[in-house]
Amino acid sequence: MTNPPCTDWIIRRCHYFLMMLVLAFCNTVSANTESPGNERDPLEGFNRAIFTFNDTLDYYVLKPVATGYDKAMPDPLQDGVSNFFNNVGEIKTIVNDLFQLKFKQAGLDSTRFLVNTTVGIFGFIDIASRIGLDRHDEDFGQTLGYWGVGSGPYLVLPFLGPNTLRDSAGMVPDYYISPYKAVDHDLTRYSIRGLEIVDLRTSFLEAEKLIAGDRYAFFRDAYLQRRDFLVSDGQMTDDFLDDGDLFDDFDDEEEEAFDIEGSDF
Repeated sequence: MTNPPCTDWIIRRCHYFLMMLVLAFCNTVSANTESPGNERDPLEGFNRAIFTFNDTLDYYVLKPVATGYDKAMPDPLQDGVSNFFNNVGEIKTIVNDLFQLKFKQAGLDSTRFLVNTTVGIFGFIDIASRIGLDRHDEDFGQTLGYWGVGSGPYLVLPFLGPNTLRDSAGMVPDYYISPYKAVDHDLTRYSIRGLEIVDLRTSFLEAEKLIAGDRYAFFRDAYLQRRDFLVSDGQMTDDFLDDGDLFDDFDDEEEEAFDIEGSDF
């Protein structure tokens, strides 16, 4: 079964809009910032408006659904669902490993994917981590950064949440290497994607209680720090981190929960 023409048209329009948005901001963003210390967020007024829209939508729609899911779904099943989606994400990671010439890491990630897909029952059980095959996270935004493309200004996208100009452009190739495109049945594909979003949002429920002060600034700084860390493979040299690690006060589980790439905030 192939996608209806209207679905393909919507997807193409969304990609066209995203690329036009990136190009428009590349041409119009000036070097001026709204306030000292926010050099990476010259569009703060625009971004705050979109953040408020996303946050309101989350409060009234996504968070209640995630809360119900958390209460109804036993923890072992939640872990299995999260492991499954992490395993699906390995495909994107492996491709971008190769784009970044990380051939050894690509081999390890491929082994991890094969182990979890077979012995781990399609990834529901994370066998690979138990035998020392650590999970990596690579995407095309990181690939662009690896080859020297700057992140550009911070940008909050409707529904998609925190981003930068570079990472926004990287979302398009990542979409085309996504295994979800192989699912021809629209309802099945949308249901899987919906479950993935709810699962991701559920992982924030406990950790978000620790947020104090300006939510917008917290998510912006956490996102930018996390992206810098991933692009540099942990070799941080940016002055952005001079004030310390945002995650120093969190344990590993809470840090993973604040990995807000692609979240709906």
